Amino acid sequence: MSDISTHYGGSILAMIGKDHIALVNDKRLGTGPITVNTSFSKIYQLNSKLLFGFTGLYSDSQILFKKIRKNYNLFVLEHNREMEPKELSNMISYILYTKRLQPYYVTCIVCGISSDNTPFISGMDCIGAKDDSNEFVTAGTASKNLFGLCEALFEPGMDEDTLFVTAVQAFLNSVDRDALSGWGCECFIVGKNELKKKR
Repeated sequence: MSDISTHYGGSILAMIGKDHIALVNDKRLGTGPITVNTSFSKIYQLNSKLLFGFTGLYSDSQILFKKIRKNYNLFVLEHNREMEPKELSNMISYILYTKRLQPYYVTCIVCGISSDNTPFISGMDCIGAKDDSNEFVTAGTASKNLFGLCEALFEPGMDEDTLFVTAVQAFLNSVDRDALSGWGCECFIVGKNELKKKR
């Protein structure tokens, strides 16, 4: 338990379907093995098509969220349009990389629907190294479990209901095997016309 990035625990999964994205996170906040809160969300929403989440050191994620929200608002004012998911991913990667010598101890997942209605997901580590994927990305203390289970269950082109069931079942079965994640989950389904939140 000497790794500060696992001190608070928590896990996140993003999975792509045909026209939707499922973004799932657990509800636990802890200090090491001690559970402090069982209704804690790690997902932040910028608009109805753009979400991101952090696992790792909670204080760093709060600071990073404020920087991201400020830069996002400046972008919207300057360009008079919404930010694309890939632009948000690049911006967060840049912010993380500029702090590489004293990094924010967070891992990040960005997901959203672009202006041409294609789903986009990206994960990155604490220094901003990106992992853009057209299937799924994982982060947090249960990421190894999530990666193995998602590799087995993922199918390209899933509809909304199949995507929801697959993502949530993979997530719950993975965090059941991780002491630092759990207490249920919440799932955001991001589509081109709507955003749904399910618990």
